[in-house]
Amino acid sequence: MEDLTGRRLVVVTGASSGIGLAAAVDLACRGDQVVLVGRDPARLRAAGEQVREASGERPELFRADFAVLDDVRRLAGKLRDAYDRIDVLANNAGAIVLQPVTTVDGFELSIQANHLAPFLLSNLLRDRVGRMVVTASGAHRGGTLDPDDLNAPLRRYRAMNAYGTSKQANILFTAEAARRWPELPAYSFHPGVVRTRFGNDSRLVAFGMRFLPVFRSPEKGAETLVWLANQDPSRLTSGGYYADRRPRRPLAKASDPRLAARLWTASAKAVGIDA
Repeated sequence: MEDLTGRRLVVVTGASSGIGLAAAVDLACRGDQVVLVGRDPARLRAAGEQVREASGERPELFRADFAVLDDVRRLAGKLRDAYDRIDVLANNAGAIVLQPVTTVDGFELSIQANHLAPFLLSNLLRDRVGRMVVTASGAHRGGTLDPDDLNAPLRRYRAMNAYGTSKQANILFTAEAARRWPELPAYSFHPGVVRTRFGNDSRLVAFGMRFLPVFRSPEKGAETLVWLANQDPSRLTSGGYYADRRPRRPLAKASDPRLAARLWTASAKAVGIDA
């Protein structure tokens, strides 16, 4: 195992592009040992080269498709074999799914890729992780989460509703993790509306992401992730939701502890672990 004495080890999921890659580059340039997790092997290798060119250090690469829970389980096993400690787990992987899709595990793709997969990964790595940062979104305002029916968005499917529901779940998961795991500081954040690959399948969204000034660069979107990964925990609120490096109050439906507890129980059942 590589000697990481004096350096932090940071695992970034969804690191092949966008916010995840921008965060990985920034963290690596600050001296952290970064581990990139991505779905597409070619893009993952290209991201690794970009990190190496920027920082002079070649990151470790792990492929996993969060649309397949067995991939997440294998990823957790490989990370546990490779590292005794993960100083920061950045649960950043996610997607806006423009059409209704059911995964091989039987779940609506947005809720699985954006919530159930990172929920499972975090639980499987809990004893190795020193801090957790979750990429959420202000889109949680459009969420309609029902823990008793995680596939509800598949009926009368609307992409932004499904995405918002998964982002609502991100915020609730982070807050509940802080309550259940008080020894593990956990934070969620809104990166702003960022130009990413999310819109590649939609000409309208892709046009807006490329040309409208309201959209942030991935580097700007990653700033709060990097800040939360580096701040002294005594200056932050575990379970808190942040935007632009400041605490923010999510809507009530994303801050209800009873709903968060129900979601945790339902998520644990969905991925096959003890609540």
